[in-house]
Amino acid sequence: MAVSDLWHLFATYWVASLTMVFGSFIAGATSEGGGAVAFPVFTLILGIKPAIARDFSIMIQSVGMTAAAITILSLRIPVVGKAIIVAALSGACGVFIGLDYVAPLFPGPVAKTFFTAVWLSFGVSLYLMNRDKQRPTKGADVELCTFDYVALAFLGGLGGVITGIVGSGIDIIIFSFLVLGLRVSERVATPTSVVLMASNSVAAFFWKGFGFAAQPLAAEAWSMWLCCVPVVVLGAPLGAWFIRNRSREFVVGILYFSILAQYIGALILLKQTTFLLVFNGVTVLGGSLLFFLMTRLGSDKPFFSLPFAGRLSLARNNGT
Repeated sequence: MAVSDLWHLFATYWVASLTMVFGSFIAGATSEGGGAVAFPVFTLILGIKPAIARDFSIMIQSVGMTAAAITILSLRIPVVGKAIIVAALSGACGVFIGLDYVAPLFPGPVAKTFFTAVWLSFGVSLYLMNRDKQRPTKGADVELCTFDYVALAFLGGLGGVITGIVGSGIDIIIFSFLVLGLRVSERVATPTSVVLMASNSVAAFFWKGFGFAAQPLAAEAWSMWLCCVPVVVLGAPLGAWFIRNRSREFVVGILYFSILAQYIGALILLKQTTFLLVFNGVTVLGGSLLFFLMTRLGSDKPFFSLPFAGRLSLARNNGT
């Protein structure tokens, strides 16, 4: 910034820098990307267009989440490496599709509603799972069967598409599958999702930044990004360091608070229409169903009464 004499941008975009002081810390400390803070603040409070907020989220996460990921790996914080590899590859394909083909189908108010509704459904499922304080959890060495790899590939692609719409998504989708479906502890699933969000953001930044996408990165997103890079390269690693010795309940508590704040804020600040309310409800129900299915996969109860239920359970037990 000093070389390009761009310090004057702070006079215009200082609010973005202030937002990312908190956003980058949360990004490094939880399964949320920095965009999970930036997108609702920028679109609901500051009135920035969702496409610009999405581009900024991707760009800033490619720096902050990557810095947090490097911190996680250098400190040897446990992660599920096999899940990262599979979901990162499918997630890259998903985010390319989301950016070019799916995001243009979502008008501004719909994109804002979609973001908060998906997060609320995730929060409900996480709450239901954590009612059992003594539930057994697994670590980074969790055994994966063939079905788990297929699920990770599918969900990674789905999460990538969501990232292409609102700037983050693969982190909470894979975090949910690890916690709800594979019973991995939040203390392991959180850094795993941080590394994944970093890889997905870098892939999206590369896709749009080097001209492969249908639309280039927004000019305003570049200006905000320049103002926030110095903040996130410190905030995200600090968050990753801060959370490493915190309890599972502490991590979940942060997630509950941020999810409720975003959803309630959207209901208050967005002008609600019949379509938005219906879309909101359908998205919450659809997301809750997806996370419920993950929960069933992670329980000892039969996965409904489907013919493959017994075979899936046997495969899980045998690790095949």
